[in-house]
Amino acid sequence: MQIIIYPERTNWTKILARPVFDTTSLNNTVSEVLNDIKERGDTAVYEYEEKFDKVKLSSLAASKAEIDESESLVSDELKAAIRQAKENIETFHRSQIFETKKIETTKGVTCWQKVVGIEKVGLYIPGGTAPLFSTVLMLAVPAKIAGCKEIILCSPPNKEGKIHPAILFAAKEAGVDKIFKAGGIQAIGAMAYGTGSIPKVYKIFGPGNQYVMAAKQLVSLRDVAIDMPAGPSEVQVIADETANPAFVAADLLSQAEHGSDSQVILTTTSEPFISEVLHEIERQLFELPRREVAEKALQNSKLILLKDNQEIIDMTNEYAPEHLIIESAEYMDIADEIVNAGSVFLGNYTPESAGDYASGTNHTLPTNGYAKAYSGVNLDSFVKKITFQRISKEGIQNLGRTIEIMAENEELFAHKNAVTLRLKDKKQ
Repeated sequence: MQIIIYPERTNWTKILARPVFDTTSLNNTVSEVLNDIKERGDTAVYEYEEKFDKVKLSSLAASKAEIDESESLVSDELKAAIRQAKENIETFHRSQIFETKKIETTKGVTCWQKVVGIEKVGLYIPGGTAPLFSTVLMLAVPAKIAGCKEIILCSPPNKEGKIHPAILFAAKEAGVDKIFKAGGIQAIGAMAYGTGSIPKVYKIFGPGNQYVMAAKQLVSLRDVAIDMPAGPSEVQVIADETANPAFVAADLLSQAEHGSDSQVILTTTSEPFISEVLHEIERQLFELPRREVAEKALQNSKLILLKDNQEIIDMTNEYAPEHLIIESAEYMDIADEIVNAGSVFLGNYTPESAGDYASGTNHTLPTNGYAKAYSGVNLDSFVKKITFQRISKEGIQNLGRTIEIMAENEELFAHKNAVTLRLKDKKQ
């Protein structure tokens, strides 16, 4: 990890840069695969499953027997954990239900919104080195609350043609309608265009590697909506001398083990604390099963000493981290000044892992600085809001002249006439 002492503000952009990868050849591959799936449907998906996931499938759909069997393949302890996490996620996301109010903007002019669940949504769940069954809950639970009529899930199978049982169990618990064995680009293409087996959806959610992210962004240009642009995972920790260096090191490493392209950053005003955290990182890193992955991520990571809390706040808002953990005595004062972050974790006993799994907030969050403009996934991500208005005869008399003047000045005279005819109507 790189230690940076009192950097000048003019250097912050360079210091906070995320790892950059050349995606030229990647985008060419993704485009070719997507076009092939669009043209040949299921046939292409089967071929790419054999090519990329090294499995020859007889069916893309996970059978009811496979889904039911998952319950016996998941430990009672994990089933209980999944159910408790589901309950907390459900409780938090139900609190986000929009209450419709009818508003009279002018006498006789009433406006309101109607909330409608997106009818068909597709969830992509990675299943490689770390099968993300927690993401099933994060996406399917709010989709169900939102009233989405069809929830489709795609996840890559293993070489035996099976989806990880914890993913299947979580999907069953969360109310997913159909589950398919498809990974990577082919899964995104199948949900974007529809194939003989996999239905076309209206919006795609879920994380993935660079190929998945590129595929999502390409299909979003004209074929289907996506949750958000995203990239490698990241965390920033703000800490002072009152924090526990072992906790801070664990928080940094928990994000570093996500992938070699992840980035972790510590910002602090205490120089001795940096040394303590470094010592803890070295000690804890040695014990991690995914040590090699974490070590590569730490090469992209930084420990930054700043002059005061205001500099920390300013740097944080410039970086716009996906995850922000504030482990300092004045955590609420700092948190009140944060305007750019995906999800914020406050105090010494609130690890980012809690949000990843079971506290109730959603872990599908904007990365790569997109937190400056995007929210993380929430109930609104799965709904549309349709506006309605009703104008009485009195209402058009009260508002009509305003509309006429504006339409005339935009030289849209048919717009004006649609009002003028109603103003002249003598019927009661």
